[in-house]
Amino acid sequence: MASFQDFKLTTPLSNALEDLGFIEPTPIQKAAFSVICSGKDVVGIAQTGTGKTLAYSLPLVRNLPYSTQENTRILILVPTRELVVQVVDSLNELNVYTNNRVLGVYGGTNINTQKQQIAEGIDILVATPGRLYDLALSRVLQLKSIQKLVIDEVDVMLDLGFRHQLINIFDLLPERRQNIMFSATMTSDVDALITDFFINPERISVAISGTPLENIMQFRYDVPNYYTKVNLIRFLMEDREEYYRVLIFVSNKRMADRLFESLEEVFNEECCVIHSNKTQNYRLRSIEQFREGFNRILVATDVMARGLDIDDVSHVINFDTPEYPENYMHRIGRTGRAKRKGTSLLLSKANETDSKDAIEALMQMKIKTLEIPEVVEISTDLIEEERPQLKEPYNPHKQKDEDAPGPAFHEKKDKNKKENLGGSYKFIIAKKYKKPKTRGDKNYNRRKKK
Repeated sequence: MASFQDFKLTTPLSNALEDLGFIEPTPIQKAAFSVICSGKDVVGIAQTGTGKTLAYSLPLVRNLPYSTQENTRILILVPTRELVVQVVDSLNELNVYTNNRVLGVYGGTNINTQKQQIAEGIDILVATPGRLYDLALSRVLQLKSIQKLVIDEVDVMLDLGFRHQLINIFDLLPERRQNIMFSATMTSDVDALITDFFINPERISVAISGTPLENIMQFRYDVPNYYTKVNLIRFLMEDREEYYRVLIFVSNKRMADRLFESLEEVFNEECCVIHSNKTQNYRLRSIEQFREGFNRILVATDVMARGLDIDDVSHVINFDTPEYPENYMHRIGRTGRAKRKGTSLLLSKANETDSKDAIEALMQMKIKTLEIPEVVEISTDLIEEERPQLKEPYNPHKQKDEDAPGPAFHEKKDKNKKENLGGSYKFIIAKKYKKPKTRGDKNYNRRKKK
């Protein structure tokens, strides 16, 4: 059985890992260590929850010599602010016995404070692409000393529209550097990025995305509508011993707020919600309260499904069936971490059968169907999105242009049309509507007489 001692780590790193209780490396950590240490470009494909953060941070910290220089030497890019906080915490735990300086920067906070911290000197910088680019343009952050570039959850980063920002950042970096990329899925966009900017990368693929983790039990319910789903979740959440830390994924922000309000009526202090419309402090506080156990129910959108490491999640509930099967895998990867057992529940409606079949095809297994308990009320009420769209039947008496825009939509009269005449326009108007030069000057005539 392999252990971290086989990596020939420095004493400070070994002591830090011992304090954290890490003994045996995961497959991705074992496969990536020697390759990253060699200085080659690396592309790592691994299932969510397999320890990717430690897989790249451990060899980087091991080979980082002590230096008093102010410029950053290692740059780590992540897609979300929450991941910045998490990666920084992980690096600080790893560097507890070293002098390596770690800083995390992201949007939504005071940029001047971050500029001051960077000016004091940083060894490892963790950042979101947007805020990093802003800091680089301000010339406070010098990227000329970057030796290692890590892009974590790169597929999410590209999905969020960061491609152009990434390319701009690449232009600011020195050409001689080591590129390290980690992702849970290999998409065409990711492949194109590798082709353009990586030099003969070593590919490490430990677990194919879509392969279910063996320690996650998966079940599903056929649920007709939103309110029945709420009734079912309320019934299940009554068992506080079994459902002690539950993560509920929903499709969008509007649904997240709606579900949170429905659950808050019953479980008040026990639930919280997180999505991109919430303030940064609110998001971080919700995650921390959920992680510490103050709240046992966290309602979240897919922004949470990647990278966030929350220990001992008992259940992941998919409130809806994800359109893309990979997203289902990322969602359920929040439970069953670190060889613990976990449970996943999928609440699917009749019109989501195709998405459910795609998930099962990707995993090459069937998700066991459970019957809704009899005590759970099957609601007949529908929310707005579930109601059928009423379409007017064919009406032969209807005028052809009856639905055409009304009188409010008309062309402006010529005299009301504005024409951009360039710089001279203001002088024309000033001449037309000029005001007397003497306005407000009561002593004008008196001075003129003199």
